[in-house]
Amino acid sequence: MNKLKKIVLISPFFYPEPISTGKFNTDFALKLQEEGHQVTVLCSHPFYPEWKTRYSSEKLDGITIIRGGQKIKYSKKTSLRRVVLEIWYAFFILKNIKKHQNKIDIIIPVFPPSFAFYCASFFIKKEIKKIGIIHDLQIIYSSQKKGFLNKMITFFIKRVEKSCFKNCDTLIFLSEEMKNVALNIYKISKSKCQVQFPFTTIIDKPLSDNLKNILPNNQHNIVYSGALGEKQNPNELLDVYDYISKNISNTICYFFSQGPIFEELKKRNNNSKIKFYSLVSKDDVQELYARSSIQIVPQLPNTSNGSLPSKLPNILASETKTLVITDKNSELEQLFNDYNLQKVITTWDKQIIVCAIKELLEQKIDLKKQKITAEKLFNINSLIGKIVS
Repeated sequence: MNKLKKIVLISPFFYPEPISTGKFNTDFALKLQEEGHQVTVLCSHPFYPEWKTRYSSEKLDGITIIRGGQKIKYSKKTSLRRVVLEIWYAFFILKNIKKHQNKIDIIIPVFPPSFAFYCASFFIKKEIKKIGIIHDLQIIYSSQKKGFLNKMITFFIKRVEKSCFKNCDTLIFLSEEMKNVALNIYKISKSKCQVQFPFTTIIDKPLSDNLKNILPNNQHNIVYSGALGEKQNPNELLDVYDYISKNISNTICYFFSQGPIFEELKKRNNNSKIKFYSLVSKDDVQELYARSSIQIVPQLPNTSNGSLPSKLPNILASETKTLVITDKNSELEQLFNDYNLQKVITTWDKQIIVCAIKELLEQKIDLKKQKITAEKLFNINSLIGKIVS
């Protein structure tokens, strides 16, 4: 039996943020607390995915939440708002880390961002175990961009990520691809690297009935839901939606998201068969999946080794038909092929995508088997074991 631990979680993304890393961190912290561990979270007031700070005094029973960044304003430019986040959060962590590392067993930085832990690592006591969880490899996404400023940012990211990874006692990557890339680029010790896929949080319960007018059953509902950033290839996805709506009858395409890129796509769109809605409430997520004819999980070309979509386990576990667009020979392609999941393609060719969607709409899939496979592959108990063992 594992001894109960005192744990500090370092990440700006936390409850009540409803998606992406914020949801992952929240569910992870709640599971640690449920098992009796004492958890303190050093985070931001909610700001994602809109990149607009909203004051929050919301709490979670049994978890100490310490927030900062209440007055922070973010730039409209993606690279600049990331810089703002890295800098203010680093100051916040430096201010709080000494105070909250007394009698602490484990500190868990969730990457990215990385600069805060980079700065704090000089002051963290050596006897405290440091376990890094890597959601995204920022070096993969930054290296895709051109221009002098982006090259400078890439140089900075590489130095900071390398230092952070080397200063952790254990590294848990959310995909094998990320681990292999980090080993190759940063020459870190293989013995301290582990892989743990994102986990499912879907709980069987009666579905709500709040989305029936938005997603009616008498049409094909092609849905993208969740955070919408550069790594989802959003501009190309909008063009794909336009092509789908014109080539598959009785089909409506949806974005359920929020944030600057979501608003830009909404302004650009002039197709009445492409709909834009804000993120649904937590209670309506399962209904959203159930009413989706197909959920699309897109990845920007040449970035599959940078992250594994954390929402994918829940989509699969909800018994929803899924279309993944990823890189050839990626880990996602291998997973879908090895476990006979439906469906994965490795191109953004619009005609191929339309053919894949038509096939998926007509195909009979054992969605119960898909759910069982997802629950075995994507399990939070395995992650907890790696942390507290």
